[in-house]
Amino acid sequence: MTESGKAENKKLTRRRLLKKIGIAGVSGAVATSGAALAAQVTEDGVDEFSDSLASLFQTHYRRMSPEEVEATIARLQRKTKRKYGKNISIDTTPPLPNVLFGYALNISKCKGYRKCVDACVEENNQGRDTQIQYIRVLEMERGSMNLEESNHYYDPETVPQKGKFYMPVQCMQCENPPCVRACPVKATWKETDGVVVIDYDWCIGCRYCMTACPYWARHFNWNEPELPPEELNPVTHYLGNRPRSKGVMEKCMFCIQRTRKGKQPACMEACPTGARVFGNLLDPESEIRYILENKTVFRLKEDLGTEPKFWYFTD
Repeated sequence: MTESGKAENKKLTRRRLLKKIGIAGVSGAVATSGAALAAQVTEDGVDEFSDSLASLFQTHYRRMSPEEVEATIARLQRKTKRKYGKNISIDTTPPLPNVLFGYALNISKCKGYRKCVDACVEENNQGRDTQIQYIRVLEMERGSMNLEESNHYYDPETVPQKGKFYMPVQCMQCENPPCVRACPVKATWKETDGVVVIDYDWCIGCRYCMTACPYWARHFNWNEPELPPEELNPVTHYLGNRPRSKGVMEKCMFCIQRTRKGKQPACMEACPTGARVFGNLLDPESEIRYILENKTVFRLKEDLGTEPKFWYFTD
């Protein structure tokens, strides 16, 4: 076998398998599959081909039995181990009862440091090369609320700049999310705690949700994300920060790997000025409920009827 043939067998993707089936027919595909499987077992001692084949027939997360979820998680863990040489945990903690998450941000306190952005990238295993960032901090002219004229590429020596204010934007976790309605395969949905999630393995990458979102909050992986193994966060959630692949959508999930365990989102913990407030909207004693009831708050593009669960306020 040629070196190129060996390389091809080492990485049997869904597209390559379907191409083989189309060209050689089922019998040829089976023969090719057997050769690839033998090569993987012999060379790696790991049945990578069987994992690749099983992923082709993986069903939607919401339709999986507990046994199927367990098998899928084990397969994803093996895949991550092969790619990064690192073991990860993949949690499936469901929404907590009597919890509806919400966020409030004090514009008066935000100074444009982007510490929230850095923390989000690290916590959520975002590709370091693609510049996919769930949080974008907009630099605005003081007195203006024209988002179209904002600058999220600002890079002065120091911040804040005179005459400017800063407004971070991210997924608003809408109560009436247009992205969910736009998805033709139901790969994204709103959970009972208000978080809009994505089944990455069911996403077909059509980007309809990206077009439907009025907040620029969804991001598409055009390339295979580059994530240094030493920077991989091994504590993940199936519907959250587990490593993604090329060709799928990504977005903020309110750090469900943390918040469903009683912790705060990484962005809130990293904020040096205390501008961010996160909590349970159903808890009358929570800080976010106090803010909503005692501050003058607003939401972006309220006229669209999306009902964002992300508010802004000032001192």
